[in-house]
Amino acid sequence: MIKCYVRNENAIAFIDTMSELDGEVIDKVIWIDMLMPTYDEITFIENTFTIKFPTKQETEEIEISSRYWEENDRIEINSYFLVTKLDSSHNETVSFILHNDMLISIRYTNLYTFDEFNRKFFATPKQFDTGYDIFCQILDIRIDADADIIEKLAKDITRVRKHVLTDYSNEDEEILGRISSLEDLNMQIRENLNDKQRILSAFLKSSKYKHALKHDVTVMLKDIKSLIDYTDFNFERLDYLQNIFVGVLSIEQNKVIKMFTIVNVVFLPPTLIASIYGMNFDILPELHWKFGYLLSVGMMIISSILPVYIFKRKGWI
Repeated sequence: MIKCYVRNENAIAFIDTMSELDGEVIDKVIWIDMLMPTYDEITFIENTFTIKFPTKQETEEIEISSRYWEENDRIEINSYFLVTKLDSSHNETVSFILHNDMLISIRYTNLYTFDEFNRKFFATPKQFDTGYDIFCQILDIRIDADADIIEKLAKDITRVRKHVLTDYSNEDEEILGRISSLEDLNMQIRENLNDKQRILSAFLKSSKYKHALKHDVTVMLKDIKSLIDYTDFNFERLDYLQNIFVGVLSIEQNKVIKMFTIVNVVFLPPTLIASIYGMNFDILPELHWKFGYLLSVGMMIISSILPVYIFKRKGWI
């Protein structure tokens, strides 16, 4: 699907049919948004604007150092956009081509960032004179969304920490899985932010757009730096949380070991006495005594109670 946005004086016109892109309209196109484009749609735009697009596989295989590429008449950018669905998340690559004053975006999934920008675009079209303005605003909205995800992640970490410290009840695998998923999400956010930091740092050095945008790019870079610092803090919190959880597990395991140790110590003397009198040797003096049974049972009871009494006096139980 292709959406073309054409500037008509101070208003924005919307075109979703390729046949409407004639000579006069082409010169007024400010943004072409391509969502899961077909081969025919890509070929049509390439031929119309004399631009070569990378395939989806090529965008995913591009090296980190080559995600920003600038030529004489255009800038090619491939940026990560974090996609979160229920308990899963992944980084989706979105391609941008800035050709003269026009922006072309190519994406293969529906993203909230673009829906949010569309509402702002039609509400205040005067703010967006060129494709560079649109590109910067899309990234700005995406950075704000990343900040919201980081804030929610921080709350989830706090929630898991409280659960470990107060409501822990033998949910080892569930808690470890939750900590691991939070670490994965934080790592993806960090990768996402680092990618945008590299792209905007290179974009800031370009001379192809108006000077007023450089201030906005500088502000975005500062915001990204703050968010990266916060992801580092989240990594430290998750590491601390994992250490706490391991400590709680060790305490629980020590309690179990302690209980079995006490049980072994308590039952060891009675077992020894029972074993001695179970030998049935004639030389045992109490073997034929009528009170021998009561004596052995009494010794077993006393020998089992005595360790418990000693442990309590020592404060071990």
